[in-house]
Amino acid sequence: MHVDGMIFRLKELGDAMALPVYALSGRRPWSLGYYTTKKASIQAAIDAAAVQRGRPLPEGFGIGIDERVVEYPWLFDRLRHGDVRLGQILDAGSTLNHDYILNRDPLRKADLTIMTLAPEKRCFWHQGYSYVFGDFRKTRFGAAAFDTIISISTLEHVGLDNTMLYTDDPAKSETNKYGFVDAVREFRRILAPGGRCLITVPYGRNDNFDWFQLFDGDMIRTLINAFEATSFELEFFGYDRAGWRRASEADVTGATAFDPHSGRGRLDDKAGCARAIACLELFG
Repeated sequence: MHVDGMIFRLKELGDAMALPVYALSGRRPWSLGYYTTKKASIQAAIDAAAVQRGRPLPEGFGIGIDERVVEYPWLFDRLRHGDVRLGQILDAGSTLNHDYILNRDPLRKADLTIMTLAPEKRCFWHQGYSYVFGDFRKTRFGAAAFDTIISISTLEHVGLDNTMLYTDDPAKSETNKYGFVDAVREFRRILAPGGRCLITVPYGRNDNFDWFQLFDGDMIRTLINAFEATSFELEFFGYDRAGWRRASEADVTGATAFDPHSGRGRLDDKAGCARAIACLELFG
């Protein structure tokens, strides 16, 4: 096992040992024991195909777990179904950079390039995945380089302050609400004809938390128009104290978020971050 992997496993073990304290303290998001609970919930949801196109989510789904518990199963449902081949895949944002995600079909041994602003502490290059670092708004990839582009909860950071978590480059501390537009246009340029782009973003009443923002309806439509899709599918999911549920756009127009770093937006519903998400499948 690589050294970074061994250190991470030790941290995982420590988090798992904290599960009794996590339960007794009310299962607060991001406290000790949360990572283990979140990981187990995501794995179970993917393997049980809990998120399927057009179907309601199980009752009490993902209570106290952030939006990844919906986004990952949604992604796997889309990747496992449909007539579009996966081919060469780009993970724009490095959200797939977890062993329990990469070790599940159809991502296992896929032709996958992972791109983010700066190197992360853990990576899986030894399993054959490629890593590229840079700005999504201006990549070095050739036109039509990828058959599938995946961007899970990433575009809400583009154009804002990325120095808090993702890079120490001061040039990446921005205040451009529509920075995502250039990224989406670049996705379209590097997507092969007939390919598809799978995107999720936090949704609701537009709000800027400096390092991420909530997309509203106008921003979603701006995104779709910038991509110039031949066709697309758009779904919404909302969260409250009863868990995650499938929602209409009108249901989640006023949704808010909890910032786990500043504590802003905290309520008594145990939301991990966003209280609504928009999930888009765009075809080139």
